Amino acid sequence: MKIAFVGKGGSGKTTLSSLFIRRLAAVGLPVLAVDADINQHLGVALGMDEEAAAALPAMGAHLPLVKEHLRGSNPRIPSADKMIKTTPPGEGSRLLRVTEDNPVFDACARRVTLDEGTVRLLVTGPFTESDLGVACYHSKVGAVELCLNHLVDGRDEYVVVDMTAGSDSFASGLFTRFDVTFLVAEPTRKGIAVYRQYKEYARDFGVALHVVGNKVQDADDLAFLRSEVGDDLLTVLGHSDWVRSAERGRPHPFSALGETDAAALAALHIAADETYERRDWERYTQQMVHFHLRNAESWGNARTGVDLAAQVDPGFVLRESALTVGAPQPV
Repeated sequence: MKIAFVGKGGSGKTTLSSLFIRRLAAVGLPVLAVDADINQHLGVALGMDEEAAAALPAMGAHLPLVKEHLRGSNPRIPSADKMIKTTPPGEGSRLLRVTEDNPVFDACARRVTLDEGTVRLLVTGPFTESDLGVACYHSKVGAVELCLNHLVDGRDEYVVVDMTAGSDSFASGLFTRFDVTFLVAEPTRKGIAVYRQYKEYARDFGVALHVVGNKVQDADDLAFLRSEVGDDLLTVLGHSDWVRSAERGRPHPFSALGETDAAALAALHIAADETYERRDWERYTQQMVHFHLRNAESWGNARTGVDLAAQVDPGFVLRESALTVGAPQPV
C-alpha cells in the first residue's frame, strides 16, 4: 500500500507518520518510508540523531542516476535527460519493488533500525545554499514522484510518505499516487481549512481521504471535528506521554505506547488495508499519464526540447503482475 500523511504545519503529521511506520515494523511488515517534506524531520522522528539525519543522501542529488535506472530499455525515452518528474513507465522501463536491492535504493535509501524492526528511509533533501531564492519545493520532490510512478507494491508491503505541509502537493500529481491519504487535523479552524482544501482539490481524482484528529483534549474538541469533517473522521489522538518523551530525546520502547494511541494506529492500519481490494491500476496509470501530459504542455516540452507526449506507452498499465514479469525479484 502507498500511504500519505498530510496536514498543516505543526499538526503532527510527521509524528503520526513515524508512529504508523513503527506499528508496521512492529508486526513484521516491510516498509519504505519517504520524507517528502522539505523540512526534513522524519528521520529524527524515527529515532535518528540530528547529525545522522542531516547526513542522509538527498534523492534530488541523485536524480540523473534515478532517471537512468528507471529508463531501462524503454524505446520511447532516448535518453535520461529527456525524462521529467512525471515521466510514466512503459515497456522496457525498470520498476522498483519495496523489498529489492537496486541502484536507486543503494544510492538514496538508508536502513533505520527501530526497537521493533528495520525500515528503509528515503529523503528528498533540504534546500541547499545554491537553491535559496531560485528553487521551489516542487523541484526537490521530483525524484519522489518519478520513483512512485515506477514503484510496484504488493499486499502487505507499505510505502509511507510524509508529505509537505498544507496543500502544496497539489502543484504536482503526487497527491494521486496513494491508495489512502491520512490528513492530520487539529481541532481548530486552521486545521480544518487544510482539510477543506484537500477535499476540494482531490474530489475529481478518487483520492481516499481519512481525517486523523490530533491534539484532541476533550469532548468539545471531538464534537468540533465531527461537525466539520463528518464521516471522514477516522480516529483521534490526544496528549501522549510517549510522544512527549520521544520529542525530548528520551524515547520509550514502542511497546510502551499508550492503549489509546495504539488503538488509533490500529484503526489507521485497518483503513489502509481495506483499500487494497479497491486498487485500480488502470486509473492509477491513466492519472499518471494525465499529469505527465499537463506538465509536458506547461513546461516540459520547452525544457527538454522534445514532445514528451511520445513517452506515453498507450498499451502499458502498471500493475501488480509486474512483480513477476521482466525484472529481478525482491530479495
